[in-house]
Amino acid sequence: MGILNMLKGQLIDVIEWKDDSNDTMVHRYENNGKEIMMGAQLTVRESQVAIMVNEGKLADVFQPGRYELSTQNMPIMTALKSWKYGFNSPFKAEVYFINTKQFLDQKWGTSNPVMMRDAEFGMIRLRAFGIYSFRVGDPVAFLKEVFGTTAYMTVEGVTGQIKRTLISGLSDAIAQSKIPALDLAANYDELSQFALNTLAPRIANLGLKLESFVIENISLPDEVEKAIDRRTSMGVVGDLNQYTQFQAAEAMRDAANNPNGMGGIGAGMGAAAMMAQAMQNAAQAPAAPQYQAPAQQPQEEVRQAAPAGETKFCSECGQRIPRSAKFCPECGAKQA
Repeated sequence: MGILNMLKGQLIDVIEWKDDSNDTMVHRYENNGKEIMMGAQLTVRESQVAIMVNEGKLADVFQPGRYELSTQNMPIMTALKSWKYGFNSPFKAEVYFINTKQFLDQKWGTSNPVMMRDAEFGMIRLRAFGIYSFRVGDPVAFLKEVFGTTAYMTVEGVTGQIKRTLISGLSDAIAQSKIPALDLAANYDELSQFALNTLAPRIANLGLKLESFVIENISLPDEVEKAIDRRTSMGVVGDLNQYTQFQAAEAMRDAANNPNGMGGIGAGMGAAAMMAQAMQNAAQAPAAPQYQAPAQQPQEEVRQAAPAGETKFCSECGQRIPRSAKFCPECGAKQA
């Protein structure tokens, strides 16, 4: 019995892997020098694929399910070992479990600006960041191209390569989408889907599948943002004639409230006269409505500012105004 127990202890009759991590992509089953018993139970869980390797050569691939190892369900291994049908002795082989679930919330970002040709602004530089998710799409290609015979592999081992591949192709994706720079922020979803379709084939040859690609933000250069702000301001202004009248009225109010004494009042009144002329010119335009400036300058200050010989009375409101004034600063009426 002791010899039988010892021999049994050198054989593997159950092969499985319970993943208790969030980032393990490949796990090699540790046989500790033991041989696999013919008829052993192989359990492959959902989101797993088991690959059997014999002396460095790829053998059989097992999808999720429960298997009793035999020559019937190991055709490639049987051929490599030159087994005859019904072979029932223990054998040595390496078993790799590959995690095929999605690896979510992988961050990407442009460490350097990405060049883009825009029809309106010419060559501009963009910075962008977001998240993506991926999975092992082809376990056999992944074994051949990436991990080889590595006993243990995590997500960190492939994300560097994936990020550089995605960022290098992002500029091409943006250019091919032909979305203007001014409209990028309003088309993140469309651009993300277009980039996903463009970038997915670039990592497919590694056995990886890009499941999602999300653009969270695209930053334009400062000079482009300033140009956009100026255009926005022009859109807010609307009718330039009406805006000119408004500016003239604001200037007259500021001149009337100038506390800098005689010089300030004189300069303010001169500016008011110039603005009033601008108002008259604007009023002659068909779409420009009249605007009457508020009278806020105290009359006493006007009388003290100009001697009686240099003043006259307004023909409309009767207030004393400078003789050289073409418009009354009180009521805005044109003087003869």
